[in-house]
Parts: sequence; structure tokens; C-alpha cells
Amino acid sequence: MMSLDRAFVHQQIPQRKQSKQVKVVVRSKRLTSGEYILMGLYALGFCLALFFVIHMSAEIDGINRNIESVKTEMTEQQMVNENLAYQKMELSNPERILAVAKEHGLDIQNTKVKQASKVN
Repeated sequence: MMSLDRAFVHQQIPQRKQSKQVKVVVRSKRLTSGEYILMGLYALGFCLALFFVIHMSAEIDGINRNIESVKTEMTEQQMVNENLAYQKMELSNPERILAVAKEHGLDIQNTKVKQASKVN
């Protein structure tokens, strides 16, 4: 009977087929598309601000270099002006003027040469 029981059990209890359940996995985005657009706009604005700052820094550096070159030129010109003023004083010496006049054949009789005063 044993073998019959086993055969009977297998025939009587049909195994149920389990239906497969489809699991729907909903993946939620961390950010919405609008937030991605806003982040892109912020990133673009940040890049533009960086470009503007770098551009202005380069412009300021160029202007500072120009200022330094102008200051150097001013210093050199002041030195030239001082040298010319000293030469002017040497050339306007009354003894020198008399020596040049005598070289060209001019005679000064009974007069004294004085330094001319400035006319205001």
C-alpha cells in the first residue's frame, strides 16, 4: 500500500503554479528637470562671472603697467629738464657771453655786463 499511497498523493494534490508578480520599481529622480535647468543656468552665470573677473584683472594689470611706464618716462624727462636748466645757467654766464662776443669781433667799452633780471 505504500507505493499506492505515494502515487495517490501525487495525483490528488496538483501543485499550484504560482503566478509571477511583476514588481514595478519606481526610481525617483533626486532632482527634477527644472532643477537641472536652474543648476545649468547658475553654472553658466558662475563661469561668466569668473571670465569677467579674470578679464578685468588683466585689464587692470595692463593699465598698471602703462602707469609705471609713464612714471618712468616722467622721471627721465625731469632729469633731462634739470640737465637743460643747468646748461642754460652755464650758457647765460656773463663771462661766457663776453668771450663769445670777443670771438666774433665785438668790443665792449666802459660798460659792465650784468645778469639780466627776469621780466614778470
